[in-house]
Amino acid sequence: MLERVQPERTQSDRVMIEIRDVTRSYGAFKALDDASLNIREGEFFSLLGPSGCGKTTLLRMIAGFDTPTSGSIAVDGQPMDGIPANRRPTNMVFQSYAIFPHLNVEQNVAYGLKRLKLQGGEEKRRVEEALAQVSLTGLGKRRATELSGGQRQRVALARALVMRPKVLLLDEPLSALDKKLREQMQVELRRLQQAVGITFVLVTHDQYEALAMSDRIAVMFGGRIAQVASPKEIYQRPVNRQVADFLGGMNFVKAQIVAENGASLVVDTLGFGRVKTDKPKAFVRNGGAATLGIRPERLRVLWDNASAKFEVAGKVVERHYFGEITHLIVEIPGLEKPLSVTETNDFGADDIPVGAPIRLAYDPEALVAMAD
Repeated sequence: MLERVQPERTQSDRVMIEIRDVTRSYGAFKALDDASLNIREGEFFSLLGPSGCGKTTLLRMIAGFDTPTSGSIAVDGQPMDGIPANRRPTNMVFQSYAIFPHLNVEQNVAYGLKRLKLQGGEEKRRVEEALAQVSLTGLGKRRATELSGGQRQRVALARALVMRPKVLLLDEPLSALDKKLREQMQVELRRLQQAVGITFVLVTHDQYEALAMSDRIAVMFGGRIAQVASPKEIYQRPVNRQVADFLGGMNFVKAQIVAENGASLVVDTLGFGRVKTDKPKAFVRNGGAATLGIRPERLRVLWDNASAKFEVAGKVVERHYFGEITHLIVEIPGLEKPLSVTETNDFGADDIPVGAPIRLAYDPEALVAMAD
């Protein structure tokens, strides 16, 4: 996973985008269903979810390319009802970049400025400033057809930023890039957002991209917002099984609630025995049953005679090598499904044979209770 770049500035609590009870229907189908959300000034915010979840529909309504069936959207305190896309304080970078092939780089960047009829050398100055922001200084005369994929993406960003929007909307702008360049551009895009200080709203289906770049994430399914939280909270404390399963790998363990004490739960499981675990803020009890989740990397192999206060024993039934890490699939007596375990290979996890007995250490705090 790409290391997340930490913000270097204090983020504003001021609301830049206010979405209230927004629904978008196409006949009987609801592409967006009663969505409410606040996005802060200067925030890098991601809309994350599978194809068809409504994230692009919501982005297009913020941009003004689509209108809500019901509900309201405001940007910087101004209601957007009836305001066309070209009059909104937003700009959008599309998945295809939409670079004009017959124009060179600086002509592409300056395209939107023409309607402003800027005086003197203001247009040239703003184009040069935008190119510098995206590390394209000196490439203004290059033809669009001579650009690499990463350079085309930067031109699209510069063309949006040169208009000095209050909000930059990004519709999967990195999806056409190869893995290495995509990871490089994730870091550059995050640093660019920190430098310009405006609100970025990113649509992506890539959970690692959202985790690496965002201040907060809204996870969406079926037109509804399932959870809004920081990357760390949403990964470590998912609100339900659907969110947990979408955000990386997760082992699920059935349990029965023995006691509920304020912010904690005591549960009985067949594989881990009796466990006391933190109760997430969003936990909703459904009778006496509960589901616990534990990430594969929170289970650690116990080597040789090492011991741990909390451990389980089982047998390796599968092994998958991924270079720096190995995924082990481990059967544990009492559990319905084997556990997935992620280990780095510096201790020899890649040499553990299938069929070998194995002991795993865990921290009860890593077992997260969640709604089904």
